[in-house]
Amino acid sequence: VIGLKENSNGKTGVVWVRATGYNQQDEEVLTYVRWVMVNKKDAGHPAPETVTPELAAAVPPSKLPRPEWAASGYDFVLAGSPFGYEDYSVGEKIDHVDAFTEEEAEHHIATRLYQNTAKVHFNQHAQAQTPRGRRLIYGGVAISLARSLAFNGLANAAEIIAINAGNHVNPLFAGDTVFAWSEVLEKTDLGDGVGALRLRLVATKNLPCHDFPYRDADGKYLPDVILDFDYWAAIPSRA
Repeated sequence: VIGLKENSNGKTGVVWVRATGYNQQDEEVLTYVRWVMVNKKDAGHPAPETVTPELAAAVPPSKLPRPEWAASGYDFVLAGSPFGYEDYSVGEKIDHVDAFTEEEAEHHIATRLYQNTAKVHFNQHAQAQTPRGRRLIYGGVAISLARSLAFNGLANAAEIIAINAGNHVNPLFAGDTVFAWSEVLEKTDLGDGVGALRLRLVATKNLPCHDFPYRDADGKYLPDVILDFDYWAAIPSRA
């Protein structure tokens, strides 16, 4: 636990946690920070002192892991795209063009595979009593859909090596059609023919992305935007 902050209602609070994962050789393979809202056991009990951790906006290039594959044998023809690390520019935006309509049974099965059991995704009888009146598609499904669409334009940037941030901006429901676009935020050379692109992946529902929809003039997300995902992806160089 690296941070604590009581919410204004006095009944809940935010807990920041750093989690670390190890493999069977006791080698660190993953570390990340998340924050969750937790109920107070006793709403009348004084809250602990607020501690808000200082977190970087993104994983710095110096901390990025280099993938263990060799770029020298990479076949751009078999990969289905001729574009390598040197073909992308910071500030470039890519409309991924394709779209995917998610149906009720599909998101139900996918959410089970993610081992998520929240009733908001499964129990239509209960969700029919809520203002939205239907089951909500799990955010992990939205990320997966957007990433699969990003293949069109980023086919060779296939391996995520770090996740910087992400927002599930608006709800997604069965029958909605997902579109996506990406922006290159940063580039760095990882050496030996491999580079990394820092990418913003934005997904929308029922809205094509030819004009790159994102935020309004006041900086608020548009109602059709469902995902804002910031990550680093490894990509081979053509050279």
